[in-house]
Amino acid sequence: MGLGLEVGVALSYIVALAVILIVVTILLKPLKLILKLIINGIIGLVLLLSVNFFGKFIGIKIGINIITIIIAGFLGIPGVILLIIINYIL
Repeated sequence: MGLGLEVGVALSYIVALAVILIVVTILLKPLKLILKLIINGIIGLVLLLSVNFFGKFIGIKIGINIITIIIAGFLGIPGVILLIIINYIL
């Protein structure tokens, strides 16, 4: 009888641990996405400001407005490169 109770307690701990791991995994995915967006936005904004600062020496100027900030923020480095290409074409 004592052996069955110990196995039941052990199984309870295993199930509880599995549930905790599943809940933590589910909760961490949105946090990782939010952190990635914040880091990408900071990198994009810094790069956008750097392109404007150093680009004035070679004639590159990207207007800073809400659209360019959103593009640089969401896309990061590729977004700023896209803005430079669009600026060059237009």
